[in-house]
Amino acid sequence: MDDAAASTAEAEPELLAVASRALAAGPVCNHCLGRLVADRSFGLGNDERGRALRTARALADDEPYEPADEEDCWVCEGEFARLEEFAERAVAALDGYEVATYQVGTRVPPLLEENDSLLRSEAGLPEDAGEPMNREFNREVGKRLGARLPEDAELDLERPDVLVVLDLATDEIEPQVNSAFVYGRYRKLEREIPQTKWPCSDCGGNGLWRGAECEACEGTGYRYGTSVEQLTTPPVVEAMDGEEAVFHGAGREDVDALMLGTGRPFVIEVKRPRRRDVDTDALEAAINEFADGRVEVEGLCRASHGMVERVKQLDADKTYRATVAFDTAVDRGALADALAELEGATVDQRTPHRVDQRRADVVRQRTVLSASGELAGEREATVEIRGEGGLYVKELVSGDEGRTEPSLAGLLGVGAEVTALDVLAVEGVEPFDDPEFLLE
Repeated sequence: MDDAAASTAEAEPELLAVASRALAAGPVCNHCLGRLVADRSFGLGNDERGRALRTARALADDEPYEPADEEDCWVCEGEFARLEEFAERAVAALDGYEVATYQVGTRVPPLLEENDSLLRSEAGLPEDAGEPMNREFNREVGKRLGARLPEDAELDLERPDVLVVLDLATDEIEPQVNSAFVYGRYRKLEREIPQTKWPCSDCGGNGLWRGAECEACEGTGYRYGTSVEQLTTPPVVEAMDGEEAVFHGAGREDVDALMLGTGRPFVIEVKRPRRRDVDTDALEAAINEFADGRVEVEGLCRASHGMVERVKQLDADKTYRATVAFDTAVDRGALADALAELEGATVDQRTPHRVDQRRADVVRQRTVLSASGELAGEREATVEIRGEGGLYVKELVSGDEGRTEPSLAGLLGVGAEVTALDVLAVEGVEPFDDPEFLLE
């Protein structure tokens, strides 16, 4: 007699009664029998618990031992006899995918769930007793799958690279491949390039208008010929052998603004990648070559999915350089006084006219952290402004017909307009060296 059977034989009588009632209901495999008492004998598998119960019952009743017929179980209908097969098929389904972390999930059809409920009823146990069928499948197939994967592959119950889903109703195995992520910073070195694809508003992005090529976008479906997204994501998709990519930026600059200096944080998410452990230095060089001087990236590194939310929720301070044109001549001293008054000011900004068609009409308060500038002529100046995230700099200069107070134009008493805008820094976002967000 093995140790598990001996300990069970000495257990309280109700355990043997449970086993007797369950076995009297029909042929039951050791996995399904053991699941009824999954909370007993820590360290045993359910198949070991089931075998021990079967042995103990035979000893207690002085009857011949009847081994389980795994394929004849009326509860799981023989599915637990296929654990090795499921593991082999899971390995085949993952062929070609680079897997560092994995998990197994199981869809149990209603008929088998009903059988599970009936077994508990026949055994005189409550509905929630023991362990459900799907959890046993997940663990047992997961163990067998792990033994077949590379040694460094690890089980991850939170967010694995791949979730292998067993569908017992359809007898299908589906690998659900989670996205891979690359973090970095980009500089946009040409104007009239949006951050992400901008569908043409005339044709709705399909390139056609009333059956003919859309004149507004020349049939491309996009308002602009390219974007930071289109200039950075293709090399990443190729390197990771993914299906598509999504670009996530820490805010976005205006289409006509440059992004210079330290660059803007971004994350590229690659859907269903076959490769994950890429050389980010080589990838950085490939993106910069592909972008051909219009966009540059730096600081590329692999990241976790948590980085997307961190980047998208970032409300960083930003530094801008603006070329400003005035309606009339401006005195150097007056400009210095106006900028000094703006520095440290809390600004009330109603949603600007230029974006009010796509954003809620509200009043936001933002602080100007610093403001400086010099005249470049009687009616032109270069100003540098550092402000809280969400500060509309163009409107801080122009006043936007009174929707921004105070403003440079209002303080000077002269009409003012930004004719060129550069973002020099997106600050307050480092360090990004937290292992929760970055991958080695």
